[in-house]
Amino acid sequence: MSADSIGNVAPRAMARVTGGFYLAYVAASVVASLLANIGIGTTEQVYNVIGTNVEMYRLGLVVVLISGFLFLMAAWGLYVLLRPINQGLALLFLLLNAVGVAIQGASLLYLVSPLVQAGAADMQAFTPAQLQAMAYLSIDVYRLGFVTAQVFFCAWLFPLGYLVYKSGFLPRLLGILLVLDGFAVLIWFLQAFLLPDYPQIRYPGLAISFLAEVGLALWLLVMGVKVRDAARPTPPVEPGKLETAHLSS
Repeated sequence: MSADSIGNVAPRAMARVTGGFYLAYVAASVVASLLANIGIGTTEQVYNVIGTNVEMYRLGLVVVLISGFLFLMAAWGLYVLLRPINQGLALLFLLLNAVGVAIQGASLLYLVSPLVQAGAADMQAFTPAQLQAMAYLSIDVYRLGFVTAQVFFCAWLFPLGYLVYKSGFLPRLLGILLVLDGFAVLIWFLQAFLLPDYPQIRYPGLAISFLAEVGLALWLLVMGVKVRDAARPTPPVEPGKLETAHLSS
């Protein structure tokens, strides 16, 4: 393999794979929300899907579980691309993303609980009102876990945005938007815990998140990256030109 293929083709291919994973993650998150209101849906909205279309609810669960895998793969791809800039910061954002995905994945188990309750024979001893209350409790616990994961999802955006800004092969504007996205997700986390009755506080941040993360995914997928080939040797200077350069200096 030539030095040119090492310096340009491989990073460009990795960038496009990473962009594909990131865009697929965004699409899967939207589909899960449309199917079963999983994500930013309210407790009542999620419960209504369980009661009216349990098959769609199951499909939504499968899609959102896949989205976690896609997000982690996108973070790994970004780590590979950005570790030459600063390996410590790249490893930091990868770990923060992995912890966030783990918390969100664990919280999804609470969304399985209403399905288990509905199919268990020993649950017939409970009244419909009691079953609904238990389902609401499980969904509420999931939503708290989902919000808790945002602490790590906001934190990973700061080193990621910095490295994108410093990379030289990605637009600096994307780096700035990613840092702003970090603040937007942090505001979402604080609003969900401190001001749960005012969800409109997070709406401007959702627009920033869309621009930053979809913008990064599309840029990687369509444009790729162009990395200088540091391994290419410097061409030798002819003796006559070297002597001329010394005289001119």
